Amino acid sequence: MARRYEELKAVSLDEPKHESTRTPNRITSLRLGLSLILILVLASLTVIQVRPFTSGSEFVFGGTETPAGGTGYDENIKICVSNIPPPARPPAPINPWASLTIDEMVEIQNWLLSAQMNLNLTRGDTARPSDNSVYMIQTYYPPKADVLKYFSSLDHRDAPARFARVTIHHGGAVEPVIKDYLVGPLPVTPATEMTRLTEIYHTESLPYNARGYDALDWNLPEINTKIAAPLMDAYKELLGGLPNDSTIVAGGAGPFGFDGSFRRFWLNWQRDTPGFWLHPLNLWQYVDVSGTDPSKWDQLKIVYNHQVFDTAESFMDAFRNGTLKRVPPVTKQEDLSWSTRERIGALRDLDNLPGPRSVSFAGLRFRVDHDLQYVSWMGWGLYLGFDRDMGLNLWDIRFRGERIIYELKPQEALAHYTGNDPYKSSTALLDSYFGMGQSVRDLLPGYDCPDEAIYLPATTFSATGMMTRKRAICIFEQDSGRPISRHLGFERSEFGAVKGYQLVVRSVATVGNYDYCFEYIFHVDGTIEVRVSASGYLLSGFWDDEQGAYGSKIWNTTLGSLHDHVINFKVDLDVGGTKNSLLKTSLSQEVTTQPWFDDDWGEEVIQQKITREYIDNEDEALLRFPTNFQGGYTIVNTDETNKWGIPRGYAIHPGYSPVYNTVVGSKRLLKNANWARYNLAVSRRKDTEPSSSSMWNFNLPGAPPVDFHNFFDGENITQQDLVTWINVGMHHLPSSEDVPNTRTNTAASSFFLTPFNYFDYDVSIESANAILLQPPKKPGDPFSYNDYNVRPAHCVPQPPAAFEYYPEQVYDLDGKPAPPSTVEEMRKASELYLRIKFEL
Repeated sequence: MARRYEELKAVSLDEPKHESTRTPNRITSLRLGLSLILILVLASLTVIQVRPFTSGSEFVFGGTETPAGGTGYDENIKICVSNIPPPARPPAPINPWASLTIDEMVEIQNWLLSAQMNLNLTRGDTARPSDNSVYMIQTYYPPKADVLKYFSSLDHRDAPARFARVTIHHGGAVEPVIKDYLVGPLPVTPATEMTRLTEIYHTESLPYNARGYDALDWNLPEINTKIAAPLMDAYKELLGGLPNDSTIVAGGAGPFGFDGSFRRFWLNWQRDTPGFWLHPLNLWQYVDVSGTDPSKWDQLKIVYNHQVFDTAESFMDAFRNGTLKRVPPVTKQEDLSWSTRERIGALRDLDNLPGPRSVSFAGLRFRVDHDLQYVSWMGWGLYLGFDRDMGLNLWDIRFRGERIIYELKPQEALAHYTGNDPYKSSTALLDSYFGMGQSVRDLLPGYDCPDEAIYLPATTFSATGMMTRKRAICIFEQDSGRPISRHLGFERSEFGAVKGYQLVVRSVATVGNYDYCFEYIFHVDGTIEVRVSASGYLLSGFWDDEQGAYGSKIWNTTLGSLHDHVINFKVDLDVGGTKNSLLKTSLSQEVTTQPWFDDDWGEEVIQQKITREYIDNEDEALLRFPTNFQGGYTIVNTDETNKWGIPRGYAIHPGYSPVYNTVVGSKRLLKNANWARYNLAVSRRKDTEPSSSSMWNFNLPGAPPVDFHNFFDGENITQQDLVTWINVGMHHLPSSEDVPNTRTNTAASSFFLTPFNYFDYDVSIESANAILLQPPKKPGDPFSYNDYNVRPAHCVPQPPAAFEYYPEQVYDLDGKPAPPSTVEEMRKASELYLRIKFEL
């Protein structure tokens, strides 16, 4: 073994391996033969149960390295059991929040296209802005009361009806408009109806200028002719390339409008090179794409090196007559590889060896129902859902047989930028518009998730087709590497530890430049940790001396732009039932006197005290964490108490980086992201208030269809069905270490939902993956211990699968597999309007 270790250390990532040319000797041939026999044996042993040690549960340990039992490991080591999870046992035979299947989407679309519906629809893959077309089809989640009734009875007649939310762009109407509809019940039958979905919005209509993003808009010849063609000479000389020769590429800023009266955006230019996000150029164009007639789309302004021009003609005149103040042009000789992800630098000591990997030697300890997307682990059970707007969501989360959370779902992701240029100073993104679920791609096995993770698929609909990712979600158990509880003690049964195992459910959405990792971490004590981390490329700006207040210089002409991230979650806690209250706990300093203190210290004592109060009114439940985190908030059920007479509750604990948005009052976020002003808020739950935002809010900051503040209208929140809206995020002050990509260890934020007097004791003590030590009876003897008969398994792990990665499976609007996408087609679907390639 030592010799093999030396051989591994000698391998260098930077040097090719050379085959020996020596003639194999007898020993080498013998080794080859034995290796072949071993391979054949391993291949034949596919699933063999691991044999645990069979000696008693009380052990004594000391300085020996001999395993418990005293005889060492069995030399006849077996292959570890397969990492296929055992089947789960969901509480109901259906998933009420399941995504629509491809067949269901096609069936709905064909029904909408049928003559009987008379909607005059054009298929999305050929539609222009002036057509009526289907933009989105996805599951519409059923009313909570209907689901709870069904879960209570499990009578199939009580199963909630299945509906779809359908969005139609009515571009062909006299007054173009967007409309959302409910279609159901499903499957489509003569009883299926289509009705307007309006009760979830605070506005009467959805203006057409706020319509969904469509890459076809940016590829129309009219926009190319009016925007790019007049500036071709300037592009070549000032920017070092042309839009049609793969040297420069454009990107847009948003929001595109304020109240629906216009649709405009700033266009910036970047070098078309790997990591183009980090190669901005010093030219911006303000474009009007309002309405449905591309012939009326126009260019309104051009900004170059802080000089503003109202027309292309005035800009080109200055370019030609020498009055334009120029910056040094880009040279093709510059090395641009710094923005790629290729490994650089000297090889670190022992980094040529593969790092540790997690192996469940005795088999996976969580259960999965692949069809129903249901997962259980260590007393936890939950259903998974997935939608186009925000991706992965969790439902009916139970622990030890009790529902803790009805719904845990991301709502919106904000990114608000700053800068001394038209692009950065006007960028305030709400990513549900672009579809964080739509932006999910397959996870990287062994990198995004451990080798033994289990994957679940997700399918979404777009105007031009449908997409299925086989590895959209990963599930795995991990050892946190630290005990969840432990103590060193010397009285009987007070010395021991419980292992801190966790179950992780994870998904990653790449929305243009940023990769957002959403993960839900379940602990053995009943705690849920919700964590979001970010990586990917910065959305950078062009550096000059006037940009210093808005970020950091990270390359010769690149500004790492200051910005805020805030992501909102909906948490529908059901603590001991649906009737809950909001408890506020405050810590303060008091000065008091105590008669038992003598004159040496004096009678005065300065100490902390607790103040508890219930918040009864919604209007008082728009909350920020107290200074120094001196206190907090808990959802409790005052009608349900633990053994000690204390109301059972779940506390909302801030985790890493509990921030809210810095800027208040910006017109680009005037009313459409009011939720981002707080750490958390609590309101009465209503089916008409399913989300704190909507995909339409992005382009309607002055008249948002969902105004979060409208949820808070003075209603009583004492012993009511409550929803908590919780934010995570970060103030991202970029540095040179954000190149090439931001790091997930510091670009992260989290919160915890943890039992607070919910149980009578810490229920993690129930875990058998623990150890209990007893003090020695004689001085100098070792401690005895009890490991509850759960001992390390020893076997040969299953070999990790060879790495492979294929593009997602795309289907056309008829539900048939589409031809494999080209790289350019995949880029358009992933990078959206942040990379607009003009095809002149």
